[in-house]
Amino acid sequence: MRIKVVRQFVEGIQEDFDIRDNLEGSFLETAEFGDWRLLLADKVPIVMTLERPEDLGTVEEITFPTLRGILRWNLEKKWCAVDRGAIPFLMNGADCMAAGIQIVDPVVERGDLVWVRDEEHGKPIAIGWALMDAEKMDQSTKGKSIRTIHWIGDDLWSIDS
Repeated sequence: MRIKVVRQFVEGIQEDFDIRDNLEGSFLETAEFGDWRLLLADKVPIVMTLERPEDLGTVEEITFPTLRGILRWNLEKKWCAVDRGAIPFLMNGADCMAAGIQIVDPVVERGDLVWVRDEEHGKPIAIGWALMDAEKMDQSTKGKSIRTIHWIGDDLWSIDS
């Protein structure tokens, strides 16, 4: 695949997440996964492009790393950390409840895609749509704070297995 085709997937996240990987030497391909477009590097999905839901703000196309992309690049932006009690639920695809969130990247806004990591090790567990801004997410003890769309063990995670 030509690097020009890949640029549409990569340029946005390179700037947003300070990624320096130019993907040279990787076998690159694109794929459709339901309504999402994926960029795969060596058969591993690392970037997804999807539309923001209407109920979370302006409908627009968002490009975001997959969980495997987050692991590849050790990202440190647009995240929240959850306590140990939330992890089993998230790994079954449940939405993230505000009570489980311990720390939030202060740049997170309602309608952003965010990744959820475990508080202790910092490893990614899930990705979802923020239903609250960082400040509200940090202060809330009730309700859903993230609508989960991708988690460890789901069909997207299992593509390369």
